[in-house]
Amino acid sequence: MLADYIAQMIEEMLNESGGTLELQRNEMASRLGCVPSQISYVISSRFTPERGYVIESRRGGGGCIRIVRKQLGRNEYLMHFFCAIGTSIDESEAIAYLKNLFGNDYLSEREFKMAYASISNSALSAVPTQLRNMVRADIFKQMILSMM
Repeated sequence: MLADYIAQMIEEMLNESGGTLELQRNEMASRLGCVPSQISYVISSRFTPERGYVIESRRGGGGCIRIVRKQLGRNEYLMHFFCAIGTSIDESEAIAYLKNLFGNDYLSEREFKMAYASISNSALSAVPTQLRNMVRADIFKQMILSMM
């Protein structure tokens, strides 16, 4: 799939550049034979804050985009997640954060499974739907604080 190829290519370029990359959407799209919006889609869906990336976009001049892979210490990394969670988080976003923590060795497999079970929709089924994401955020933030 083209999106997978674009993501892999960007990831390799990030690895070669030491974690910071500036690219132009139009140039990359031309090289890959796709439209610039395809590049934007891949960046916005795969290089997200919950996956450990910061994206800066400059309009004009071909659409320059800067991608930075966060290089933080353990507590800074965890605090980043704590702040990013905010006051409400849905299940899929919370799972993406957990996968990132697990993938970066901040959680063991057992801890990942326990955290997943604790913040899942099934665990929160007794909580009214309109409050569920707020309760999930509170639980998740307490887990992160306990890791610090």
